[in-house]
Amino acid sequence: METVNEPVRFETKIAVVLRDDLQMWQRLNMTAFLVSGIGRKEPEVIGEPYADADGTEYLPMFRQPVLVFEASKEQLTTCHQRAVGRAVPLSVFTTDLFTTNNDRDNRAAVRAVHRDQLDLVGIAVYGPRNAVDKIIKGARMHP
Repeated sequence: METVNEPVRFETKIAVVLRDDLQMWQRLNMTAFLVSGIGRKEPEVIGEPYADADGTEYLPMFRQPVLVFEASKEQLTTCHQRAVGRAVPLSVFTTDLFTTNNDRDNRAAVRAVHRDQLDLVGIAVYGPRNAVDKIIKGARMHP
């Protein structure tokens, strides 16, 4: 039986890796976009809806923390290659997506570029904790 003071340990990890040369608004915007698909692809990561003491209902959120890291362009490319190689759920954000303003154009921009030529500025991964740790090795916690 779980107690309130007992720490919850997850066997999975959600991690976002952002390129370290971006403006703060870009980092925040990308993080929201990158994690948005994880709950759809892996619905078990979504907890129960929230409600306050007045009965106001709120949307459910992830049931576990989202850890945000930063890395150089080269390190980010390596993280992407590792994630693809491990076939974990993965989302990508490229520089082209800063110039589009809708989902259709975003998907077209990614589809137009071969995987090894993507100009990545961020990725999000979800999977077993040890696999995600290996994928993001070399990235550092976002300040």
